[in-house]
Amino acid sequence: MHPWVWLHQKNKENKRIQQQTHFIGANHSFSSHLQANLEQFQRILGNNPDVVIREFYIEIYHVRAAVVFIKGLVNKEQIHEQLLKSIMLDVLKRDSFVNDHHAMSHKIKEKIKDHVITLTDVEEVRNFEDCIMSIFNGETALLIEGVDAALVLGTKQWPSRQIEEPITDATVRGSREGFVENILVNISLIRRRIKDPNLVFDKYTIGRRSQTTVIVTYMNDITNEQMIREVKKRLDKMDLDQVPESGVVEQFIEDDYLSPFPQLLTTERPDKVASSLLEGRVAVLVDGTPFVLILPITITSILQGPEDYYERWYVGTLVRLMRFGAAIVSLFAPSLYVALISYHPGLIPTDLVISIAGSREGVPFPSIIEALMMEVTIEILREAGVRLPRPIGQTVGIVGGLVIGEAAVTAGLVSPMMVIVVALTAVSSFALPQYGVGIAIRILRFGMMFSAAVLGLFGIIMFAMVISIHLVKLKSFGVEYTSPLVPYQFKDWKDAIVRLPYLVLKQRPSMFKPKDTTRINERSS
Repeated sequence: MHPWVWLHQKNKENKRIQQQTHFIGANHSFSSHLQANLEQFQRILGNNPDVVIREFYIEIYHVRAAVVFIKGLVNKEQIHEQLLKSIMLDVLKRDSFVNDHHAMSHKIKEKIKDHVITLTDVEEVRNFEDCIMSIFNGETALLIEGVDAALVLGTKQWPSRQIEEPITDATVRGSREGFVENILVNISLIRRRIKDPNLVFDKYTIGRRSQTTVIVTYMNDITNEQMIREVKKRLDKMDLDQVPESGVVEQFIEDDYLSPFPQLLTTERPDKVASSLLEGRVAVLVDGTPFVLILPITITSILQGPEDYYERWYVGTLVRLMRFGAAIVSLFAPSLYVALISYHPGLIPTDLVISIAGSREGVPFPSIIEALMMEVTIEILREAGVRLPRPIGQTVGIVGGLVIGEAAVTAGLVSPMMVIVVALTAVSSFALPQYGVGIAIRILRFGMMFSAAVLGLFGIIMFAMVISIHLVKLKSFGVEYTSPLVPYQFKDWKDAIVRLPYLVLKQRPSMFKPKDTTRINERSS
């Protein structure tokens, strides 16, 4: 074997070992002595105030036992009623146990597991690593004297936010349920909408220290196998301390981290995730965040909204066309103003150019400085509105924009036409359904403005060509970002820029290469 290959494999193995044994002694197996096991727990967990080690005595067997759990992550009433009370009190009433004082240790364990504990989720583990991770996930460990294993009991119950209407994915029509920070609740919201045994949830644990649960979900009989393997391959490569939010996973598994365009959809809506899964896509859920990742995506899908499908087809088509128009206005409006004023006033109608020239009289700055001042001001107001409490933020955004715009025009720093252009640009950017798309257009807008300031309309055309070339080369998990426009896939145009009636959308999008291509049976029409 080549030395460099051996060194790479050795480093990879060391990382794996480090990830598996980051708790001191966590890879040790249980002893048959209860006190030794409790001392090992004490060494690993320390003297933290939220760690509970409760010892007690099972009188009928004359053995000591203990439970280990973390306060705040468990249902203490469940531990008391269905575990401690059953073992310490109810077991004395069972006649079949009374004459069995000399039972072997494994027999004690089996009888307690099968006849005494009334909890539904009971699992046997034989090493500290698995047991510690279960305790950190809100489960309770039961240890018995003479037993070299622990019974892990499903008692998890931690504080979580109630299901509410999504804030970032608000719609006029559709479900008002949104994902929450509890991944088990999020799974149930998806399962409620897809009652199919082919719906698969694959569990991953990512983060050496956070040990965050990540779920990959897909339809086993629809989603392309190669796409599923690629998602799992990228997740397996993740090696970091913590996964605080799904945005971290997105940055690790996206195709091109230098691209300003989002390559995964982010949503809080269970109905949107369910519809995407039935199209042949994959969803990634991360514990601790309500934002779910959907992949792969295309440039047309990032401008689509759930209500496009809940309204009549011509209403959905009209709204979708308005979004595409808003994206174009948001990207090109300020740069076109700069180019026409600075280089091509002859392209403006005579009456309008005279009006603009009159309004710019006394403005001391060239058009590019004027545009940059107003755009930066709008971006600051937008950011301030997001960071402040919601009622105050909305007031600051509206009042701040009006006051600053009026004051700037009165002081002669900018022209009224520039204020109109910037306001139209801001309103158009709010019409985009995906926050990541708005960020990308805001970044590119400044580049477009500088190109217009240097070369006029030629600069705008050249910058637009650069963006087009990048989009054509960009992929999302093997799917071309510009599909179904480039490469040309006419069958998928029925649900791209326009949305034709449901009875016409009989096939799933071919760009995702689904196993089952039929979405609507022929008899439905």
